[in-house]
Amino acid sequence: MLNRTAAPAFKQVNEINFIKPTAQELKNGIKVFTVNAGEQELVRIEFIFENVNWNKEKPLQAIAVNGLINSGTQNLSAKEIAEKVDYYGAFLQTEYAADLTTITLYTLTKHLPSVLPIVWSILNESIFPQYELDVFKQNQKQKLLVNLQKNDFLARKTFANAIFGNSSYGADITLDHYNGLLRDELLAYYHVAYQPENCTIIVAGKFLENDFLVLDQVFGGEWKNHGPSDKNRFDFQYDVEKDIYVEKPDALQSAIRMGNLSINRQHPDFPSFQILNCVFGGYFGSRLMANIREDKGYTYGIGSGAVSLKQVGYFFLATEVGADVCAAALEEIEKEINVLRAELVKEEELDLVRNYMLGSMLGSLENAFSHADKFKNIYFSELDYTYYEKYIHTVKTITSEQLKDMANKYLDWNAMTKVVVGKK
Repeated sequence: MLNRTAAPAFKQVNEINFIKPTAQELKNGIKVFTVNAGEQELVRIEFIFENVNWNKEKPLQAIAVNGLINSGTQNLSAKEIAEKVDYYGAFLQTEYAADLTTITLYTLTKHLPSVLPIVWSILNESIFPQYELDVFKQNQKQKLLVNLQKNDFLARKTFANAIFGNSSYGADITLDHYNGLLRDELLAYYHVAYQPENCTIIVAGKFLENDFLVLDQVFGGEWKNHGPSDKNRFDFQYDVEKDIYVEKPDALQSAIRMGNLSINRQHPDFPSFQILNCVFGGYFGSRLMANIREDKGYTYGIGSGAVSLKQVGYFFLATEVGADVCAAALEEIEKEINVLRAELVKEEELDLVRNYMLGSMLGSLENAFSHADKFKNIYFSELDYTYYEKYIHTVKTITSEQLKDMANKYLDWNAMTKVVVGKK
């Protein structure tokens, strides 16, 4: 009989295999990386552009262009674009991030000859109608007004601006920035940002040689957008205010967000730092959750993260706690940091974290899309698959002494910017 009172023994993941992409080029030189896998006739094609020409006086240019790029072309209205894409059961998604801007197409492979020309038109012939721009501005301003009343949003916005300054990572967006959006300036940015010299295509799903020929036929020839551009580069070396308090006298909850600039994926310590973060606040069984949520009952959730951006990394901790226990929560957070710096993590806890992280890595590789995502992480960080080999080896072999060293190197309460919105 199975003894259901005893937990099953841990079994460490022994091997994790990655599906590596095939590298090709279109006739006009655009790089294409294809993860050809899966049995379903489904494909995801991502057109990825590095953000360029940052202007701190106009921080919304890239965001607005990405949000409005499918709002109308020379031959198709926004409604017609949506109807044509929907007719073929496809899905078109736009996404802006601090480093990269992405236009993503999900479609059945057999419909590529029909839907790819629509995407080509969006990337070459968008006109950003004034009516659509006016609606976008009104909607986004209203959304900003609503979000500014939320403590967690205000804490995140204030923290980003404090550590990143007036860069694309931390621009302090206001209503006036939306009012200043001009159609001619959006068109000018569109022409230099969405050009073939700045495009990488990543394909995932069932995608054979004939399908590549279709892609090459549509996108490998004439591309109308061209112009001078400079990829965004920032200098984050400046004095950062360490304690920021935004008072909300009537707040029932206080939002806490803290952290500091740190290392990114290119640094050799990054895998070890990720393990340390997992112990501290990176999963449901972390020390922060055990203390602040389970033991003290100060919050419904608390977590921390080690984030890798192209030019910098950062560490953060975020939670919302009852306003009456905000000061106590801050004391407990500081205590947990100091414990990691002073004491060794017990082997039982470290084994649990090892199994969690390896299992998460294995579980995240469930289909062609997730394998392509793993490739993107290293490609745009200018790394190769040896990064994952080192990551897995580090998770399996890191010691409690090494974690303590990492804590003393990268977790410093006094070096962290601490933002509290509400009451403390």
